[in-house]
Amino acid sequence: MAKGRVSKEDWTMAALRAFSRGGVSAVAVDVLARELAVSRGSFYWHFENRDALIVAALETWELRATTEVITASDAHEDPWTRARSLFLAALGDEEIAGLEPALGAARDTHPAVADVVDRVTRTRIAYLGSVFADLGFAPEDARHRALAAYAAYLGWLDLRRTAPAIAPETLPGTPAAEAALDHVIAMLGTLPQPEGTAGGGAAD
Repeated sequence: MAKGRVSKEDWTMAALRAFSRGGVSAVAVDVLARELAVSRGSFYWHFENRDALIVAALETWELRATTEVITASDAHEDPWTRARSLFLAALGDEEIAGLEPALGAARDTHPAVADVVDRVTRTRIAYLGSVFADLGFAPEDARHRALAAYAAYLGWLDLRRTAPAIAPETLPGTPAAEAALDHVIAMLGTLPQPEGTAGGGAAD
């Protein structure tokens, strides 16, 4: 990367990579400047201070990992296609591996992290609830399934990070991963069958 040609986005993405490696304490201006092969002065061209960088990085994560994912999901009119699209995006390739668990772990280490992580969590759970409501679940059941789905999402990413050899199905891009993901979606999205009714499948 050419010296002096580093954008604000380059700094925010470098900060997010640092978050994934070591949380808030890893977001050090001098370290990021060396990573980007620029002087410390480049940082002050874009940001007033380190806290401003942290806030910008968190807002970038919120935009890419929540706002844009929801917008893409909403492009599908069919409720089941919308649900599957959402899960595929959430559990597919990570732009920065390990970032989500690291941000969750850093929630109590900086006020900006707590604010954004809490806002993202509320937004995601509320959206999941609307997805399950569109699949035909009653409001309380949709809320419960949203919580279960979000817990599954967080656990899935943590398993991918800590035990990929034990749970290879969490690694994207393999037939085993796609089959496991389809099973999770079907399990969470299947409407309860009346007692005595055979069969059953994903809501559509």
